[in-house]
Amino acid sequence: MLEEKLAGLKPMTEDISPITVEERRGRIEKARDLMVQNDIDALYLEAGSGLFYFTGVKWERSERMTAAVVPAKGDIAYVCPGFEEARLREMIILGDDVRTWEEEEDPYAQVAGMFSDRGLASGKVGIEESVRFFLFDGIRKAAPHLEFVSADPVTIPCRAIKSPAEITLMQRAMDITVEAYKACLALLREGMSQEEFRANSVAAHRALGVEGSISCQFGEGTAFPHGSKELAYLKEGDVVLMDGYCTVEGYHSDISRTIVFGEPTRRQRDVWDLEKEAQAAAFAAAQVGVPCEEVDAAARKVITDAGFGPDYRVPGLPHRTGHGIGLDIHEWYHLVRGNKTPLAPGMCFSNEPMIVIYGEFGVRLEDCMYITEDGPRYFTQPSPSIEQPFA
Repeated sequence: MLEEKLAGLKPMTEDISPITVEERRGRIEKARDLMVQNDIDALYLEAGSGLFYFTGVKWERSERMTAAVVPAKGDIAYVCPGFEEARLREMIILGDDVRTWEEEEDPYAQVAGMFSDRGLASGKVGIEESVRFFLFDGIRKAAPHLEFVSADPVTIPCRAIKSPAEITLMQRAMDITVEAYKACLALLREGMSQEEFRANSVAAHRALGVEGSISCQFGEGTAFPHGSKELAYLKEGDVVLMDGYCTVEGYHSDISRTIVFGEPTRRQRDVWDLEKEAQAAAFAAAQVGVPCEEVDAAARKVITDAGFGPDYRVPGLPHRTGHGIGLDIHEWYHLVRGNKTPLAPGMCFSNEPMIVIYGEFGVRLEDCMYITEDGPRYFTQPSPSIEQPFA
């Protein structure tokens, strides 16, 4: 049956447009403007989403340093192991300065040399937030004359505002995961394990042309926001909570759905309807200029007014209402109490105010949205009802 269901799925990636070189140059120029404003002379970016965002170099992390230095003035420089130089040069689309180090040599001296060659006899170097400590520690020891600071004032404002091209890629990722969901929901059966469901979702995403998966929990395990360690098998009357994603050109989808396998009880239906109301309240509050925390407050009020909580207590909503999303599935900014950052066009968020009832079940409905001049727009339409997970 799996093969028959997947036979109808076709790749949905053939017409996608990657981020252009021109857009990446624009990102670097914006970063340089912010570096000047924040008195930062250079950025250090190691392999990961930050390096990919600015340079287009997609590189897996290991114990060996591969990184880039982006100066406020001057050319980008890269550092990598000597045996990886040819592969790195294949990927580079901006700049051509590559410093290498052999296995017995010190990569930190190469980075210090990059700073020196760009006139940094003194000054501040911004360290991107995900850089691992051992790399930062090695660099500061190799360049003790420099001051090392957080690069957040530069990297976060750049990455938090998505361009139309980024939103288009995220939209495609969302569309693909919706189709994977539909295929997997049609395969639900009594006795199915969580792992079988996840394996089906991996196969469905691959048939659609991407890598992705949908995790799931059954019954009481749905009350754990990120799942229980207990293996469960699907039975009649179980709440089923699913959380799925994929990536397209590095950009993530993130969609959650909650249904009941069989006929919902009144209790299940009432909690599901309350969750839908809370999600709608968050969406309505997500207007340009509104602080992030007010979106969380709008969803939380619906849930607490119904007698849950209060605050982050359970039964109720124990976590933030949403997170930023893009090249990382969780990135700045968060829809959470205390975050007074005003919403701005181009910001993208999940909207997922979960209701947790330990010992019974949990309900989470998650759709991602992006902010426009005219207010929020959904990438995927919310569930119409507990029986109908997709419009």
